[in-house]
Amino acid sequence: MALDLRLTADKKTAARGRIAQRFADRSALRMGSRRVTARERDSFTEQLALLLETGTALHGALSILQHQVDNPTWRTVLGQVQEDIVAGQSFSQALTQHPNVFSVTYVKLVAASEGGGFLPEVLNELVAMGEKRDELQRKVVSAFSYPAFLAVFSLTVVVFVLAVVFPKFAEMFGAIRSELPATTVALMAASDVVRHHWILLLVLCAGICGGLGYWWGTAVGRITMDRLKLAAPWVGAIFVRLYLSQSLRVLSLSLSHGVPMVDALIACRDVVRNTVFQRFLQEVERGVREGRGLSVGFQEAGFIPSLARQMVSTGEETGNLPKIMERVAAYYESELKRRLETFARLAEPAMLLVMGVVVGVVVSSLILPILKLSRAVS
Repeated sequence: MALDLRLTADKKTAARGRIAQRFADRSALRMGSRRVTARERDSFTEQLALLLETGTALHGALSILQHQVDNPTWRTVLGQVQEDIVAGQSFSQALTQHPNVFSVTYVKLVAASEGGGFLPEVLNELVAMGEKRDELQRKVVSAFSYPAFLAVFSLTVVVFVLAVVFPKFAEMFGAIRSELPATTVALMAASDVVRHHWILLLVLCAGICGGLGYWWGTAVGRITMDRLKLAAPWVGAIFVRLYLSQSLRVLSLSLSHGVPMVDALIACRDVVRNTVFQRFLQEVERGVREGRGLSVGFQEAGFIPSLARQMVSTGEETGNLPKIMERVAAYYESELKRRLETFARLAEPAMLLVMGVVVGVVVSSLILPILKLSRAVS
């Protein structure tokens, strides 16, 4: 009897130890120095689908992949997923314990596939969706990065000229200060400010950047910037098509695999990083819950293109929403690529023109006074 009590106490102590250890592991994971990237998750998804297609059991496949990863945080996540599965949880339930790694979309689709027995197919489609997402993000970054580089380069050149070049001509221009062009006088004043108050300028710039960063982190700042993204001329159309292609593809994939409409809309909110568009999806979700259908929310949103409204209405009427949404998502992806290419072609000469104007003003502000001096001497 006493031996049984000791064994029971030892089991309870061991259980408490395992729970405490898992809690510590999860805490360490949340505080880990290295996060799990989307690329690592997509690579895992592709390899898991391949192993499952070749007949490997889920737990065995997870064990194989766990020993292949180099990221210690990722290895810990996969180990905890295996433990949860051994403890009786389903794969999707185990994934919900790691929301920072597996999105709502990922978990919902895995849950739907577990019931239907087509997990490898869903995993392959998640990989394809991730590749399309990465491609679009690369094109967006590429389209905006070059104009941003030219702007920073132009500003650097102007600061260099004001701080180094103009001071060498200040004494020379002092004799004809009353006859100097207005641009030269303004640039000389700016040069004095840059040379004598550069510390104050750095503090001011740091304060402005810090203030903007703090404001952007507030709810008001995020909403304001997200509204500007959707309302800005021409650029707004790029962001609208980016968010539409992402959300419609998730909706198509979710609905085609049996995910309920409300859950699919919730998953879409997890994909789109824009509070205004997320509110639009919330309104659509509310309309679905109230029985008004999906198309009503699309019709009420002013920034949604007419084609998307018509196609969603057609899909709802014909009962073929997943296929139509996939077609619309593909159409907006191709249109987004065309717009980004057009933006890149127009932005480069426009920024070069701006740089030319800036350089021309600076050079003329130096050359004209020198010509005046040379004529006066002759």
